[in-house]
Amino acid sequence: MKAITIKDVAARAGVSPKTVSRVINGEQHVRSEIREHVLRIVEEMAYKPNAFARGLSSSRSFLIGLFVDDPVSGYAAGLQRGALEQCRTYSHHLVVEAVERDRPDWLAQIDATLRELSLSGAIVASPVCDWSELLDLFDSHGIPVVRLAPATEPDRQMQVRIDDRAAAREMTERLIALGHRDIAFVLGHPGHGASALRWQGFAEACAAAGIDVPTRRVLQGDFSFKSGLAAAEAIFADKKRPTAIFASNDKMAFAVLVVAMRHGISVPGELSICGFDDDEISRMAWPQLTTVNQPNAEMAATAVDLLVGNNPRERAEADESVELAYSLIERESSGAAAR
Repeated sequence: MKAITIKDVAARAGVSPKTVSRVINGEQHVRSEIREHVLRIVEEMAYKPNAFARGLSSSRSFLIGLFVDDPVSGYAAGLQRGALEQCRTYSHHLVVEAVERDRPDWLAQIDATLRELSLSGAIVASPVCDWSELLDLFDSHGIPVVRLAPATEPDRQMQVRIDDRAAAREMTERLIALGHRDIAFVLGHPGHGASALRWQGFAEACAAAGIDVPTRRVLQGDFSFKSGLAAAEAIFADKKRPTAIFASNDKMAFAVLVVAMRHGISVPGELSICGFDDDEISRMAWPQLTTVNQPNAEMAATAVDLLVGNNPRERAEADESVELAYSLIERESSGAAAR
C-alpha cells in the first residue's frame, strides 16, 4: 500500500501542503476552523508525519529525551511506557539515554548527544534530575526540561512528582492501625530525593503514635534487591523480630519477603511486609506485596504534556510543578499484628 503523503492530506482537505505542515507543527496564525478541519482529515486518513522531514522543515527535532541512571529498572520501564504512549499522541519520538556518572567522560558524552539530537525537550528522572552540572548542560543547549521528583533546587525548571512523604506516612499509619508497634524501615538510596521524604513520612507517623523507632530497626538500602537481602538478614539476626517491615521500594520489599521465607517466617501471619512504587515485582511475589502506587507512567506522560503542549518554551519558563495522586494498594503481604 502506498504511503499517504502530506500532499494527499492537503488535496483532501482543500488546502495547501504548507497549511497542513503548519497545522501539524503546531504553528500559530492558522484559523481555528481550518486547524480543526485539517486535524480531522489527518485523523481520518491515519496520516503519520515523517519525523525527519518535519525536523528539516523546522527548528524542532520532534524528539523527546528520557534521561535515567538505570534504563533496565522497573522504574525506568514504567517511565518509558508512559512517555512513549504520550509522545505518539503528539507525533513525537522518544530517545532513552543512560546517564553513567561513574564514567569520567559522562558529561562530555551527554553534551555530544545533545548536540547530535537537538532535542525538543528532556525528561530527567531521579536521581539524575538533582545533578546540577547536568541541568546546567541542558540550560546551555536551551533544552526545556521536566524533572521527575527532584530533591534539590525546587524552583528550577518544570517538575512532576507525588507526595512521597504523605504516602509513606499513610502506609505507616495503616500498619499502626493493624496493631503493629514494632516496625522496621529499610531506607532507599541516599542519592534519591524520594528516600529522605519516605523516611520522614514513616518517622512522622511513628512519632504521632508514640512509637519509638530504635536505630537497629532502621536499615540502609539502595533500592536494589541485593541491599534488601542484606537489610532483611540484619533485621532477622535480632533475637526479637519486628512484626512489620516497610521497605522504601518494592524491589527491597521483595528481597525481605524472600529472606523471610528462607527463615520459615510466615507472611503475613508472623510478619507484615510492605513496599513502595507498585512495581510489577509487587504483583509477581507471593504473597503479593502491599505497596504504594506511584504512577510512573502517568508522571512521564504528564512530563511530555508539559514539554510538547502549546508554547513549550513559555511553559518551561513558568516553573510549573505538577503533583499527581498516589494510592495505597493493600494485598496479601500485610495483616494484623501477631499477638
